[in-house]
Amino acid sequence: MLTQAYNNKAGIRRRRRIALITGLLFTAPWTVGFLIFKAYPVIMSLYYSFTEYNLFSAPEWTGLDNYSNLFADEKFYLSLYNTVYLVVFGLVPQTAFALVMALLLNMKVKGQSLYRTIYFLPTLVPTVAASLLWMWLLNAKYGLINDVLSLVGIVGPNWLVDPSWTKPAIVFMGFWGTGTATVMYLAALQDVPQMFYEAAEIDGAGRWRKFWNITFPSISPVTLFLLIIGLIGTFQFFTEGMIFAEAAQSVGGPSNSLLFYAIYLYQVAFSFLKMGYASAMAWMLFIVVMVLTLLVFKSSAKWVYYGGEK
Repeated sequence: MLTQAYNNKAGIRRRRRIALITGLLFTAPWTVGFLIFKAYPVIMSLYYSFTEYNLFSAPEWTGLDNYSNLFADEKFYLSLYNTVYLVVFGLVPQTAFALVMALLLNMKVKGQSLYRTIYFLPTLVPTVAASLLWMWLLNAKYGLINDVLSLVGIVGPNWLVDPSWTKPAIVFMGFWGTGTATVMYLAALQDVPQMFYEAAEIDGAGRWRKFWNITFPSISPVTLFLLIIGLIGTFQFFTEGMIFAEAAQSVGGPSNSLLFYAIYLYQVAFSFLKMGYASAMAWMLFIVVMVLTLLVFKSSAKWVYYGGEK
């Protein structure tokens, strides 16, 4: 009996070992890919941030020099300001706009599916193609937007050349691509219990009260998700700024008004070949985004509502 029990335990251990090995083999491609293409570059970028490195010679340890130089770099502050401008005047209004459009598209009207499809279509256009299209729309002399403004007696600005209007032009373009956020809000609106609205109507609540006390709290987790994802994405804003800057034939656009943080990082790394300095910029970006994300999460306890909470 003892021998049989021992053999059974040994067989169970053997099967578990085989199952573990089989599972590790199946996950090996992902694990190896993660270690080579994700973990290794992250670790090396941290090391390079403490060195002077230009790709053609061995890294030379300089300690915290890159970080101290970063805080003395005027372009660092300018690029950070330009990026924060997009967060404040782009991300927040665009998220609110997506919510308004979702509320409108959620109304029971004829052709509802068609309207939803039309509104989502711009998000399917590649970023480069969309940027080139908007460069034509925003052209000061031949652009459609200034032509429309002229019909009501308004002289349109020089969107792509005037430093005061380049960032508003980028923000304006961003409203065109809020279809994904709108679809997510639409999905969240379907999950709001109708009995809440019925109870509110019995109590005599108006549309604003129903929105503020029922709709917004119910979809607040989606708002939190969109703010976090949008925050991370906006701080990596790159393609549109590079393409718009071509109108001024400079990397940062007129008076560096389009020198966003990711663009400046790219310029430092691949134009100036200062890989150590660029790595320090990347880690500083990580710290800034992490701190802001934590602040948003911290504030979410006051305005995000989860249905399962008591």
